[in-house]
Amino acid sequence: MLNTVLGSLSATISSATPSVAIAHDTTPYITVYPWTSGTGFGTKYTNPGTLPTGNAQGVSFNQNNTSIAVAHTTTPYVSAYPWSNTGFGTKYTNPATLPTGNGNGVVWNPAGTDIAVSHETSPYISVYPWTSAFGTKYSNPATLPTGGGQTVAFNPAGTAIAIAHTTTPFVSAYPWSSGFGTKYADPATLPANNANGIAFNPAGNTVAIANSGTPFQAVYPWSAGFGTRYANPATLPTGNGQQVTWNPAGTDIVFGHSTSPFVSAYAWSSGFGSKYANPAALPAGGGEGVAFNSTGTDVALAVDATPYINIYPWSAGFGTKYSNPATLPTGNGRSVAFTK
Repeated sequence: MLNTVLGSLSATISSATPSVAIAHDTTPYITVYPWTSGTGFGTKYTNPGTLPTGNAQGVSFNQNNTSIAVAHTTTPYVSAYPWSNTGFGTKYTNPATLPTGNGNGVVWNPAGTDIAVSHETSPYISVYPWTSAFGTKYSNPATLPTGGGQTVAFNPAGTAIAIAHTTTPFVSAYPWSSGFGTKYADPATLPANNANGIAFNPAGNTVAIANSGTPFQAVYPWSAGFGTRYANPATLPTGNGQQVTWNPAGTDIVFGHSTSPFVSAYAWSSGFGSKYANPAALPAGGGEGVAFNSTGTDVALAVDATPYINIYPWSAGFGTKYSNPATLPTGNGRSVAFTK
């Protein structure tokens, strides 16, 4: 009983201080800051004792903010650490069966009981049980994704998993229940080109894809499979879509993309509404990753030019950009995540 209480207390304490993490392509590859909405960045946390081994492409916190995982480009391709208010703990042991190539995306399921890594080499997706450590890798799906896995997402119920990848049909989705079910039918209208980012909305009834090639995005109704693709927004993103996110209310959708203004945000209500005005202070480079904080009051963009991370207040549009952190990330931002 005492251990249960202490474990619960530890989880509560660990999630008490909001934080924001940036995965980037120069050592130490991962940079994390305390985050206070309305104030901004705190003092950078100390780097992990054992760094990721290569360019970091994806980052994720688990559901109660007691662990953080980084997908990166050198074996073991994924690194995971305990996380608390004091920062990184000692790196968890690598999975017994590693992902087979460069790690591009990483995410826990909503319950925090499984962790998925999307990667460059067949089978393109590796998923593991998680109980404060990697368990034995689940069997590959019977029908594999057809190309390099870029990012991966679970639906909010944890009953489906979807992978954005580099070869037609550019997206593969499966039922999920401690393992892959039979692949869902491809969408009738495919994304236009390489799918780079994917996200379910908070209600779990819509799935959005950021992709290369005009119109740079594809959004579908979701109900145990893809519905008819929604009409494009009146004003498209201006370049290759890199990542997509929803605000916690599901009323706004934001794409990071490769061409100025590098970020495009829209109202959403069963389809695209009007595009919000661009931020007054544009990002300095391509929007590689994008994420809202848990309250939906701030939106962050990882970019491929200094300062590598831009965060804006959000209230049905971009507010005045927060000041840069005192200690910048050291290289091009590839992914960003807030604690939950």
